[in-house]
Amino acid sequence: MFNTLVSPRMQMICVSSLEGQTGRTPGPRCCHAGPGGGGPGGTCGQLKPRGAASTVSAPVCPMGSGSSSRLFGTMAQPDPYTKESPDQDSEQDPAEVDPDQLLRECQQVLQRRPARPHRDLVYPRLGAACSHKHNPVVRIMQWNILAQALGEGKDGFVRCPLEALSWPERKYQILEEILSYRPDILCLQEVDHYYDTFQPIMARLGYHGSFLPKPWSPCLDVEHNNGPDGCALFYRRSRFSLHATAHLRLSAMMLPTNQVAIAQTLHCRVTGRWLCVAVTHLKARSGWERLRSAQGADLLQSLQSITSHSGGPTRAVLGAVPLVVCGDFNAEPSEDVYRRFSSSPLGLSSAYKLLSCDGQTEPAYTTWKIRPTGESCSTLDYIWYSHDALSVEALLDIPSEEQIGPDRLPSYHYPSDHLSLLCDVSFREEPHRLL
Repeated sequence: MFNTLVSPRMQMICVSSLEGQTGRTPGPRCCHAGPGGGGPGGTCGQLKPRGAASTVSAPVCPMGSGSSSRLFGTMAQPDPYTKESPDQDSEQDPAEVDPDQLLRECQQVLQRRPARPHRDLVYPRLGAACSHKHNPVVRIMQWNILAQALGEGKDGFVRCPLEALSWPERKYQILEEILSYRPDILCLQEVDHYYDTFQPIMARLGYHGSFLPKPWSPCLDVEHNNGPDGCALFYRRSRFSLHATAHLRLSAMMLPTNQVAIAQTLHCRVTGRWLCVAVTHLKARSGWERLRSAQGADLLQSLQSITSHSGGPTRAVLGAVPLVVCGDFNAEPSEDVYRRFSSSPLGLSSAYKLLSCDGQTEPAYTTWKIRPTGESCSTLDYIWYSHDALSVEALLDIPSEEQIGPDRLPSYHYPSDHLSLLCDVSFREEPHRLL
C-alpha cells in the first residue's frame, strides 16, 4: 500500500473563519455525580438506569425513518451541500433543539438495553482550582466511537452479538453518552456517519463540526458501507469562535500515510483566551511502533508551527497558544510515540495520569475487547494538554472490570470498544495578568 502513497507531502490546509453570531448559553451539564452530587459548571442529573420501571412504551424507531414526530429522526437528514465546505459555519446557525428532550428520546429508544456503566467525576486535589465565574471550565471529550462498518464487518468482536451493534440503536447509545456530559469540545475517531448523523445533529445542538476522512479507509472494504471513516472535531458555538482549521495528513519517513489529524485554533468568548485543539488517530496494530512514532513526530512539528508566536503577523497577535491533543494513539505508554509527546517542547502532560495516586501512571486500560486472536486490554487513548497554561479540574473515571462485564466491549450496554475520556480544564492566569 505504501507504494500508492508516494506523492508530494500534503501540506496542512488552513481555513480561516470568523463567527459573527453567539449561540445560546448552554444549559446545566448532565453528568454522573461526583463529590457533592455535581461537577463544575452546572448541576447534575444522574441518569435513571435503563431497565427500571418506566411509563414509556413506544417501540424502537430507527433514526431517519418511522414517525416524523421523533426529534432525532427529523434532525438527522443528510445535507447534500455540507461536503462542499465542511469547515465553514453557515451564515445563519441552524435552529437549536433542546438537548434534554433529545436525551430523553435516546433513553426511550434504549429502555430495553442495560444501562451504561456508571462513572463518576473525579477532582484531582493538586492545589486551588483555577476556574471561577469569569474563567469557567472547558469540558473536553475524547472518544473512538467504533466505525459502524468495522464493528459489523471487520473487527470480529467474537463475544458481542451482531444485534448489539445494530446502527438503529447504537447511534442512540453514542449520542446518549455525548448528551449525558455535554462537552464544550468533542473529539471523535472512527466516524463513518458524519454527514448523515453527527454533523446535522450536533449542528442542531449548537456545535460546529469539522471532519477529515482517512485517504484509504478500511470501511470501504465492507459491503454496504457508509463511506470512509475519519476524525471529527466539534466545538460549542456559544463558547468558542473559530480562527483557523488545519487538516493534516500525517507523514512518516517523508512519505504521506493513511492517518490524519484536525487542528483548530479557537477563541473563547467568555475569557478572551485562545486554545488550539487537535484530534488524531494513529496507525493500529503491533509491529507498527516506528510508524506511529514518526506520525507523532510529524504531528508535533505541525502543532509547534500552529501554536507558535512566530510565523506571521496573525500568530504574533495570538502569542503562544495553549494546546489540547486528543486521540486514539494505538500506543501503550511504553511506546516511543508516548515518550515523544510527554517530552515535547510544547510542554504537554497526559490528563488521565492525574487519576493515579502518584499522578504519573496512566489508567490500566481505555479499551478492552475480545477478538478471534484473543483478549486485548490496553491503554491507547489520551488527552494531552499544555500543563503550564491549562489546569485539569475534573476527570471522568474508568469503569471497573465488573462494570465492563465478562464479554468486554462493545456490548449491549456500551457502543464502542473504546471508553470515552472526559476532562474539565481551565485557563491558568497569564503572567502579565498577575502584574
